[in-house]
Amino acid sequence: MPVKFLNMNYKETLNWLFNQLPMYQRQGKAAYKANLENTLELDQYFNHPHKNFKTIHVAGTNGKGSVSHMLASVLQTAGYKVGLYTSPHLRDFRERIKVNGKMVSEEFVTEFVSKHKAKFAEISPSFFEMTVAMAFDYFREQSIEIAIVEVGMGGRLDSTNIVSPDLSIITNIGLDHTAFLGNIISEIAIEKAGIIKHKTPIVIGQTQKESKPVFKDFANKLQAPIYFADEIYSINHSVLSTDNKQIFNIKGTDNKIIYPDLKLELLGNYQKKNILTVIQAINILNKIDYNLTTQSIYEGLSNVVKNTGLLGRWQILNNKPLTICDTGHNQDGISDIIAQIQQTAYEKLHMVFGVVDDKNIDTILSMLPKNAKYYFTKAQIPRALNEKILQEKAKQYNLNGDCFDNVEKAVKNAKKFSNDNDLIFIGGSTFIVAEVV
Repeated sequence: MPVKFLNMNYKETLNWLFNQLPMYQRQGKAAYKANLENTLELDQYFNHPHKNFKTIHVAGTNGKGSVSHMLASVLQTAGYKVGLYTSPHLRDFRERIKVNGKMVSEEFVTEFVSKHKAKFAEISPSFFEMTVAMAFDYFREQSIEIAIVEVGMGGRLDSTNIVSPDLSIITNIGLDHTAFLGNIISEIAIEKAGIIKHKTPIVIGQTQKESKPVFKDFANKLQAPIYFADEIYSINHSVLSTDNKQIFNIKGTDNKIIYPDLKLELLGNYQKKNILTVIQAINILNKIDYNLTTQSIYEGLSNVVKNTGLLGRWQILNNKPLTICDTGHNQDGISDIIAQIQQTAYEKLHMVFGVVDDKNIDTILSMLPKNAKYYFTKAQIPRALNEKILQEKAKQYNLNGDCFDNVEKAVKNAKKFSNDNDLIFIGGSTFIVAEVV
């Protein structure tokens, strides 16, 4: 029976998108498509919109969202009209598609779905396939100059992998989405390396013993110049400015400071890795005449959140008690979070924690601090792991606490049992964070 589209408002359109199209964010494995057939068909149907603007393609296990937003902010500051495509969203679907930091309009989303309903009914694209098509169509309509396009998962078979970018970036490789991408770093690296294009420069953010030969091999075969950012630049440490931004001194290979007192409007120690990736990306863009001045680099990085609206990266929600959320959700992401918690002053630690049910959570649970009181919970999506199951699993790792059937109750209780000098951390899943930012 055909779906009725006539006169749908924005909310009805979103409900249709979330319910009619397979959506990895909600359903997990059932929504994953291991080919580009639908993507290529939609691209042809829309007359190849991505050919109307330049692109930078960003893949990686962790950090690709931060890197994408940093680059977008610098390019905006330099005067470019910038499209930014990222996923998943936290509060609003429209966060996925932005031009110069402004989200796509509700009207465009509604009209796009209504206008092309027959095509979607014909080929049944996944949620992500359709969203990529929507983003590229919107960017063309908006006459952007360049799009920063974040890979959804993997790279080789990702719907975004139809672009011919000026620059490709792979931030790092970690064990995430192993059911789709492989169980070891070198296997996952092969999937990520699928975004490397013929004679197109590729920046690798983090040098890793298992992935480096994979990337070099792909780059050599495709005659793509390859750069490992952390072998070119380094940072010893960061300090916090009076306006609550990180300040870095970035050094080159000769150990001389190239970027002194570089401010970044993103907290989180892990941003040290990401900013080196961004600096090397900027270096390459300037070689191909992007003209990103020192002033636009400094201003852009100092105003990332202001310019792009990035949320959920070591984000301070409250100061008394210090309440922080972070979207880190895999082994490497959680490891970075724990390291930063250990460097944070507090009397007692309260962890509001929830995960999705298709993660191998034993490794993550084994890493979590045992000196914390836990508030186990679940996000309001079908993929969320039941909080009671999480609580039982956590007990095996001497992690103790109560469970709550929604995030709001968990946070409320954490606040109730904490004092002004405590630390409340909220995370474990992007979807947990989405309910508090």
